[in-house]
Amino acid sequence: MDKRQQVFIDGQWRDAADRATFDVLNPATGDVIGTAPMCGRPDTALAIDAAHKAFLTWREAGSEARAQIIYRMYECLMDHQVALGALLTEEMGKPLAEAKGEVAFGAKFFKWFAEETRRVYGDVIPSPWPDKRIVVTKHPVGVVGAITPWNFPNSMIARKLAAALAAGCTMVVKPASQTPYSALAYGDIAEEAGVPPGVVNILTGRASEIAAEMCENPKLRKISFTGSTEVGKRLAAQAGAHMKRVSMELGGNAPFIVFDDADLDAAVEGAMISKFRNAGQTCVCANRVLVQSGVYDQFAEKLGAAVRALKVGNGVEAGVTQGPLIDEAAVDKAREHITDATSLGAEVQVGGDSHELGGLYFQPTLLTNVPRNAKIFSEETFGPVAPLFRFETEEEAIAMANDTEYGLACYAYTADLGRAWRLMDKLEYGMVGVNEGLVSTEVAPFGGVKDSGLGNEGSKYGVDDYLDIKYSLIGGLKT
Repeated sequence: MDKRQQVFIDGQWRDAADRATFDVLNPATGDVIGTAPMCGRPDTALAIDAAHKAFLTWREAGSEARAQIIYRMYECLMDHQVALGALLTEEMGKPLAEAKGEVAFGAKFFKWFAEETRRVYGDVIPSPWPDKRIVVTKHPVGVVGAITPWNFPNSMIARKLAAALAAGCTMVVKPASQTPYSALAYGDIAEEAGVPPGVVNILTGRASEIAAEMCENPKLRKISFTGSTEVGKRLAAQAGAHMKRVSMELGGNAPFIVFDDADLDAAVEGAMISKFRNAGQTCVCANRVLVQSGVYDQFAEKLGAAVRALKVGNGVEAGVTQGPLIDEAAVDKAREHITDATSLGAEVQVGGDSHELGGLYFQPTLLTNVPRNAKIFSEETFGPVAPLFRFETEEEAIAMANDTEYGLACYAYTADLGRAWRLMDKLEYGMVGVNEGLVSTEVAPFGGVKDSGLGNEGSKYGVDDYLDIKYSLIGGLKT
């Protein structure tokens, strides 16, 4: 599959209106691997016009026709899994095995929503009047603007696009500038799968201009954003001024709680998956590891051994389990949190600084005896740093876990079934993993509470975010 260096609008590949471009770097080497168009408001307006025109026919295509095309997108993604994985590793840096896994995970959303296309049900509500009937139907909201991040550049688009297409919506996608090629590849996938022109549009460029046009253009009716809470709040305010619907999947500060009765080997395995997948650059990764005093030292020793076993390097090399961070700001954030924690008494058990490979590589790090006033307790690190905090009681663990403005994902390991249910009730998060460190799946809702966002992606609930509900009252019926 070619590395596309043009944007995809109305079924055509084209340059930005002013032909401006920006460089795209490989974070593993620092090399420029290509350019992408620097689009602005005129290009965005053109894409929205194309999506709006296509919407008028796509919504009428019928569930069977849409389902067949969406399922074909699943097949195309899997047909090109190896090439798409290699492209993802080149522009984002994650190990190739993880990258190919992400492509497969993203493809599952198209398979799932192809099936859900046929299940957008309405209701007939019992009428209080004998000569009237009440019918509730669901209708696509219209053109959707999707703004996606760099950490999962394939699957983040899949979760939004598959659901939108299933609902009968059309979409304009703006990916992160660090990872444009995985997004632009969806233009090829759409062409190969037979998606009508204008139904899927992908443009790269100036985030502020593209977002402003999305918020202000009356032909675009909804914005779906994944990114930081700070940016999400600004975007929601802009969209709200024009009464646009929004879905927001924002930042996290996930607690990973290990109780005295936990299976420690399983907890270590879960912590490694949750914390160090994608070099800790995930919104649901374990940002705070809370360990009960009775097993604190034993868990720290086991986790330390697992962290030391990670292999850092270029994601294309065999056996590499952690690639580079995305940019210098990510490296600086990890180092800042470590420096702050150690200045307050935390101890570095593993790693603690930049890797000997240099560049954007960072050592997988384990900190112990971290105090609660450390920045890493309240701020999202988004890097390969695991801080261990100590707690004594279940009540203290719950209070520590909820002591944040975020509420995306959380994890807990315990053998006590009653405690597990108490945790599911009391932890203020949209997703709870009990004895599991990986919760994402296309069949379950993905979303947070508090400052972690609004709405859900995936599952039968994911379609609802792209549908309007219409109530119709039919009168004049003879009884």
